[in-house]
Amino acid sequence: MPMKRAYYSDALVDFCAKHADQILGELTVSSDFSVEQLHRDAWIHQIALLKNTLQAASGRIYFEYSIPRMGKRIDVVVVTSQSVIILEFKVGARHFNQGDLDQVMDYALDLKNFHEATHEAFVVPILVASEAKISDGSFDHIHSDGIASPIRTNSEELPRILRAVLELDGYNQINDAGWAASGYKPTPTIIEAALALYKGHAVEEISRSDAGAKNLSVTSKTVSKIIEQSREQKQKSIVFLTGVPGAGKTLVGLNIATKYIDKDSELYSVCLSGNGPLVSILQEALARDLRDREGIRIGEARSKVKTFIQNIHHFRDEGLADAINPPPEHVVLFDEAQRAWEKDKTIDFMRRKKGQPDFHQSEPEFLISYMDRHADWAAIICLVGGGQEIHTGEAGIGEWLTAVQQSFPNWKVYASNQLTDSEYGGQVTISRLVGMGARIRPDLHLNTSVRSFRSEKVSYFVKKLLDLEEEEARTTLHEVSAAYPIVLTRSFESARNWLVQQARGTERYGIVVSSKAQRLKPYAID
Repeated sequence: MPMKRAYYSDALVDFCAKHADQILGELTVSSDFSVEQLHRDAWIHQIALLKNTLQAASGRIYFEYSIPRMGKRIDVVVVTSQSVIILEFKVGARHFNQGDLDQVMDYALDLKNFHEATHEAFVVPILVASEAKISDGSFDHIHSDGIASPIRTNSEELPRILRAVLELDGYNQINDAGWAASGYKPTPTIIEAALALYKGHAVEEISRSDAGAKNLSVTSKTVSKIIEQSREQKQKSIVFLTGVPGAGKTLVGLNIATKYIDKDSELYSVCLSGNGPLVSILQEALARDLRDREGIRIGEARSKVKTFIQNIHHFRDEGLADAINPPPEHVVLFDEAQRAWEKDKTIDFMRRKKGQPDFHQSEPEFLISYMDRHADWAAIICLVGGGQEIHTGEAGIGEWLTAVQQSFPNWKVYASNQLTDSEYGGQVTISRLVGMGARIRPDLHLNTSVRSFRSEKVSYFVKKLLDLEEEEARTTLHEVSAAYPIVLTRSFESARNWLVQQARGTERYGIVVSSKAQRLKPYAID
């Protein structure tokens, strides 16, 4: 049975025709909590005020509308054919607090960004401090994404403001009858995604975008099929999976690792990352969640989750400590595999830090050799990120292929059809892949960003810009600029002022700079 999003919803015409007591009764019955006198009085005030105001309007009204991602409820949402009006009531309040203004703007941003039927809608957030002496009641600013700045008003002036909103014209049409049934698809953070996957949810369940969900699902199934085929045919396989920034490569890795999490299974797998802080954060979040769900001690929970996601360097060190036995896992997934170390850097590190003067392999070659100790079968899944510079000492994908060609020719290679793109920094050619007997698969590429509906084409724009494909970059910039503004300046003060003006609600802003940005040192940005 689908979750009931609002405590009370109705067509405006039926809402206005119903007796206030009936509406109050439905609100009370639907409430998840006991209704205190204060809340009951607030509902009575809202019902009376809105019944008198919306008599001639058409659309739908929702009381206590749930915002899943924020864990809160909007007091009232009114949806007409051209607007979504968000009403936050502070009954008895005489002043407009900044926290309340931020709250109603956060509601507007959340619906605009994550609720499909609101993506193209005109959204009007209104804060009603019932006893306030002033009411601005004007649309002083409407942002490029169609969200008005929060309107501050009191109970007396609210009817006038609502009438002004209802009379507005020229905005996209909304199917007000089907608005609530539209998909609500918040973009999960990597922590939220890891927790959901660890609890057994499928990767497509936690993805925001329909196209992205399909893409993730198809790619995950392809990788799973290669793994299971490797076991059945007693072969060793290495897979190169690519994806645009934000497409969910790490999600695929976590999804496979959770699918084959049973340490007693032949398909036992582990997800490895060289991003130490990310690994630590994910491990701790998973451990605390496991502790709370299973009632075990935190130490035991931490031990369990560390078999699911590990630091790649710890995995490597295990292979060094025991130079004979294979790892317990038959399947390993390397996140950002292009960042593995080249031969010279690995040899230098092993000599200086690990007391291995005779070490002579690159990091990719050693990691493959560690998995190659399995007598029967093994699978390595290399998750290859795009749009990232390869730093000094990092091998790129070419080193993985060289290791297979020179030292492990018995391993079968499966490669994304995009692996040859300069985006993935490996100088890999089709002829080289064909010469290795690689099986080239388009379903090993993730081409849809799942981070935000606003940023799906931004990575494509950046790629075209860096590739100096001017016309394509210009066209794409035009497509994204309304929802995802990109500006250029050499003035730090202009940049800072622009960011401050863009931030709404509790949105935060910051700066990412190069360590070589000498001209920013006078601003104490070192």
